[in-house]
Amino acid sequence: LQVWLVGTLVFSLLHILPGDPVLVILGSERTPDPEVLEAVRARLGLDKPLGEQYVNWLADLVQGDLGLSLSNDQPVWDRISARLPRTLELVIGAMLLASTIGVFLGVTAALNWNTPRDSLVNIISAVGMSVPVYVVGTLLVLLFAVQLRWLPNAGYVSAQENFGEFLRRLTLPMITLSLAPMAIITRTTRSSLLEVRFSDYVRTAYAKGLRSQTVVIRHMLRNAFIPVVTIIGIQMGALLGGTVIVEFIFNWPGLSTLLITSIQRRDYPVVQGIVLVIATLFILINLLVDLLYSWLDPRIRHRA
Repeated sequence: LQVWLVGTLVFSLLHILPGDPVLVILGSERTPDPEVLEAVRARLGLDKPLGEQYVNWLADLVQGDLGLSLSNDQPVWDRISARLPRTLELVIGAMLLASTIGVFLGVTAALNWNTPRDSLVNIISAVGMSVPVYVVGTLLVLLFAVQLRWLPNAGYVSAQENFGEFLRRLTLPMITLSLAPMAIITRTTRSSLLEVRFSDYVRTAYAKGLRSQTVVIRHMLRNAFIPVVTIIGIQMGALLGGTVIVEFIFNWPGLSTLLITSIQRRDYPVVQGIVLVIATLFILINLLVDLLYSWLDPRIRHRA
């Protein structure tokens, strides 16, 4: 239902936008002959009423057919499947990095509450949330690619072709994309741990003589991790459709750049297909988060 609602909304908005996709496809500076325009519209199915176009699109979607691209007649799924793995590589790498560092910094700040370490972590998270990604990306390119020449400044090489070069080219965009979610995860982890740090069961665990590491991992983190898991899921979903600036800066041929190009070309089927894929992935991520809830908190499992 959610995917259908998103698809219907995108279908409606795209056809409301001004501009004729046929003129973009023909690419002529002068207005083409009306007969040519009508022939192209008929071939693409754009001469039919909007309601009929919607019904045809919905019928194809139910059968798993996302249609053909208006710009090159390629199947939409083929274009998406060629770009989707590259965006997933970037998003998953960024979220792994952001989650690891964010949880570590959040735990460090909570266990050293109201100390210089806590203040330093707060400053780092504030900077991470405040600096735009295009500023971070540009600074990283200037430092590590232009000045130090440790890493390439842009481009993509597949992991199958050369795994080492793939990691080198992934590093800068991954760090750029991970900074903002890392800051949010850090603050969420810190605040959640502070809520449980002085709980009765934590004091009881310490009174039993358990090691500090055991108390933090088995008692504090597990109970404080539900808000953190929620934030990680939301941030990962947001990154799926929000990598366009990073992909542009580092010339990363992912899904977001294809989306922007397709919007400019009024390539309705491709735009609709990309939005549907992103919406589906977002829903699946939320489902995974719900499953993790029941594992982290047995009370949720018992109530279910």
